Amino acid sequence: MFCYLFYYTGRQTFGFAIPGIQAELGIDKQTLGWISAAMLWAYAAGQMINGNLGDKFGGRRMMFLGAFSSFALNWLTSFGIGFKSLASAWGMNGLAQSMGWAPGSRLVSNWFGTHERGRAFGLYVLAAGLSSVLSFITSLLVLDVLQLDWRWIFRLPVFLMLLGGLVVWIVARDKPADAGFPDTHEDEKVFDPGAVKESSWQRYAAALKNGRLLLAGFAIGFQNTVRYGLLIWVPVYFLGDDFKADPLGKWISIALPIGMALGAVTSGWISDRFCDSRRSGVIASFMILAAVAAMGMYLLPPGHRLGVPVLFLAGFFAYGPQSAFWALAPDLMGRECAGTAVGVMNFFAYAMAGLGEPFIGWMIQHNPFATTPGVESVALVFPLVAAFAVCSAILALLIRR
Repeated sequence: MFCYLFYYTGRQTFGFAIPGIQAELGIDKQTLGWISAAMLWAYAAGQMINGNLGDKFGGRRMMFLGAFSSFALNWLTSFGIGFKSLASAWGMNGLAQSMGWAPGSRLVSNWFGTHERGRAFGLYVLAAGLSSVLSFITSLLVLDVLQLDWRWIFRLPVFLMLLGGLVVWIVARDKPADAGFPDTHEDEKVFDPGAVKESSWQRYAAALKNGRLLLAGFAIGFQNTVRYGLLIWVPVYFLGDDFKADPLGKWISIALPIGMALGAVTSGWISDRFCDSRRSGVIASFMILAAVAAMGMYLLPPGHRLGVPVLFLAGFFAYGPQSAFWALAPDLMGRECAGTAVGVMNFFAYAMAGLGEPFIGWMIQHNPFATTPGVESVALVFPLVAAFAVCSAILALLIRR
């Protein structure tokens, strides 16, 4: 949790850099959407690899390596001078960032059993949600308090990520036995001490043949498109074309990741406490409410006093299902394949989010409903993510543990 608390300072800051990049380098919103997509697709590809490597080599080692590599690649991104240099550096950063979540999920799965996983993953996702808050706050501190340009967004906050990587390497252990405790076996046959360990290809084959896991992958793909649609474009909505303008209004955007952080810990707890660890109904309910909140943001005029609580609710319900989704992966595949299962699901999550980013950027740039190219145009992100949220809810209802 401590390590992942800082991971997003190396990944979710791009939206705050968009106005500055546009002003200095003259890159349009659709092209910036493709740069964001490069990172998301690289992250998706890395999930397919690194989740399995987390099963093989352990989450502790992978999380540290990812934090160190992402630190270096963020600095490389900060020296970008155009589309090619930004897309290549930011894309490689996606590969580095993919070393964190799935290997860390394997570590969590090793320490908690089936009926504790919803809450355990809820706390893990809470750390990720709070990481979004930190990425927003540190970016605003760079721009608004320190009065630095967009390049420093990729240079200063990532020192926190490097610290988190060092702490997980020094403190964490991959499984209870490594810390002198007995491993929990429960009733999971994959944890039979005499069982033959599956090879990497066997784990991949089992995951790709599991229809419910693939269905969950598509559902979380739409959910993650909602999440990144909001994380990337809400800062642009509040910052406007000038990232130095409106010193108070830009801080309103923090309501989004705060809502995400609190929503993250809620759905996993609800699924364990009230739904007998059944996740699909909770996921669908949250996504429908996310769609309602997103449409509320679209209908409210900019600067309306209800904007803060509605944006909070949009974040709460849009990100909330993540803990239920991640607890679902080892539920469907077993603990020994948890890293691979999470990696496969996360591949779908980020591949689809990567498709969504340039699409949202193109729609904003060619918004047929806007009379001006500024905030009114960017507001189109809200009905777009509402539609994606409904798609996620429909698919989630089809999943059964």
